[in-house]
Amino acid sequence: MDVMFMITCGRYIRSILYLLLLISVQFGPHAVEGVWPLPQAFTSSPERYPVNSQDFYFVYGRQSAAQQGCSVLDTAFKRYFSLIFPDHNSGSPADRLSWTIYLVPFCVPDNLSISAGKASLNAETVWGAVRGLETFSQLVYQDDFGSYFVNKTEIDDFPRFQFRGILLDTSRHFLPVQAILKTLDAMAYSKFNVFHWHIVDDPSFPYQSSTFPDLSSKGAFHPMTHIYTQSDVRRVISYARLWGIRVLPEFDSPGHTTSWGKGQPGLLTPCYKGGTPSGTFGPVNPALPSTYRFMARLFKEVSSVFPDSYVHLGGDEVDFHCCIVNITSALNKTSIVWQDVFDYHERRTSLSVVEVWRAGCYLCEVRRVVKAGLRVILASPWYLDQPGPTHNWARYYTVWPLAFKGSEEQKKLVIGGEVCMWGEYVDATNLTPRLWPRASAVAERLWSDEKQTSSVDKAFPRLQDFRCKLLRRGIQAEPLYVGHCKHEYQGI
Repeated sequence: MDVMFMITCGRYIRSILYLLLLISVQFGPHAVEGVWPLPQAFTSSPERYPVNSQDFYFVYGRQSAAQQGCSVLDTAFKRYFSLIFPDHNSGSPADRLSWTIYLVPFCVPDNLSISAGKASLNAETVWGAVRGLETFSQLVYQDDFGSYFVNKTEIDDFPRFQFRGILLDTSRHFLPVQAILKTLDAMAYSKFNVFHWHIVDDPSFPYQSSTFPDLSSKGAFHPMTHIYTQSDVRRVISYARLWGIRVLPEFDSPGHTTSWGKGQPGLLTPCYKGGTPSGTFGPVNPALPSTYRFMARLFKEVSSVFPDSYVHLGGDEVDFHCCIVNITSALNKTSIVWQDVFDYHERRTSLSVVEVWRAGCYLCEVRRVVKAGLRVILASPWYLDQPGPTHNWARYYTVWPLAFKGSEEQKKLVIGGEVCMWGEYVDATNLTPRLWPRASAVAERLWSDEKQTSSVDKAFPRLQDFRCKLLRRGIQAEPLYVGHCKHEYQGI
C-alpha cells in the first residue's frame, strides 16, 4: 500500500491525507468496534483493504503550506507509524517516510474518507491533522494471522468543546516526569488537549524557580530528587506540544500556600492564639506591599516559562484578592480561577474563566456563572482520584454539561471540562490505572455529539475495544468487566 499524506499548516487552508490504496479489494467482517471518542458522523462498511507496513509511508502534498520540518507533523508521522504497526521491526520507519507538500487552494469539510484506491483526511489545522491520525490509527486492525486491514470508512468530525483537560496534582505526591509524559500519551489517544498542571500546593513546592530558588530548596519534599527543574518543565511543554496538548500551569493562591512560606519568610499571614503568635500560618498576607512585589515577580517568571495564554490562579477555599488577576492581565495572560472566587468575590468583572468544582447542583453554579457573562470549565462530576470500581465509568459518561436553563449564547460560554486527579492517594504507582479508561469516558463526553453517545450499553463495547488498544500501547488501563484482550498488558 502506498500512502501519501498531504498537509497544510496554513490558518485557513485545510489539510488533506491521501492514502493511495493500490491494492485489491477484499471483504471481511468488521474487526473494530469503532473509534473512541466517537466521531460526529461515522460510517463504515465490510469492504476492507490490506495494509502492508513494508509499503506504507507518509508523504506531504507538494502544494501544502507546511513543509518538511513542520516538527508536529514530522514527529506525528513517525509516532503513528509505530502505533499502527506495533510489531513492525524491519528497519526504522523513518527510512520509509518521504514528504512532499502542496497547498490546497480551497476549504473543504473536516473529514476522513477511506475508499477503494484513495483515503483523504481534511483538517483545518495541524492539530486537527494529528487528531485525524489518531482516528486513522484506531481504524487499522490485525486479523488472527497478523495481517493488517482497514475498512471503507467515511468520517466527519470536530470536537464539541474546545477545552478538554486533565488535572494532575504534583504537590501532594511527586510524579516523576516520565509518569507525566506517559499520561500525555494516553491523553492524546483520547483526544484531550489541555494538561492542567497543579504543580504546587500546601504539602510541597516542587517547581524550581530561577527567581526564588528557596521556594523549592526549602518547600519541596526533597530539594534534589523531588523537584521539577526548568529543563524538566521545558521537556513536558515540548512533549505535550507535539501531541497537540497545551500545558496550563496552576499556582494556587492566596490559600494552599503553606509550602511557599518555607522558602519565602514573611509571605504568609501569621496566626495568633490569645494575642500570641501560634507558630502556624494562614494564606498569603495581603497587608504587606512585599507580598505584591513577590507575586508580581513570580508570575512574571511563570508567564515566561509556560507559554500558554492561560494561567490558573486557584483561589479556592480562601478569600481571594483581585490583585493577582491584575498581575496576570498585565502579563497578557487570561486567568482561570476556581468557583470560590466567583462565589465570594464582588468584583466579578475582573474575572474571565471560572472552573466549577464543588459537588451538589453544579449545573446551578454553571448557570450562575454564564448568566454573569463569564466562561466556564466544568470539573465537579469528574473527580477521579477517589478509589472506586472501574465499572463506575458510566457515572462519568452520563454527564450532560449543558443541561441547564439558558440561552444558546450562554451555553456557548461553557468552553469545556476536565478530569481532576488530586494527589492525596495517587502517585506514580496507581496514577495510570486510576485514570484510564474512566477518563476516556469523560473524553467522549467532551468531544462527541451528546445524542449519539447517550447510551452506556452502546458505548461499552467500543470502550472495551479502546481499552485493549491502550494496553497494547503500553497504557496500564483497568479492566471494565470480565473479558480479555488479544494483546494483554505486557508490563513496562
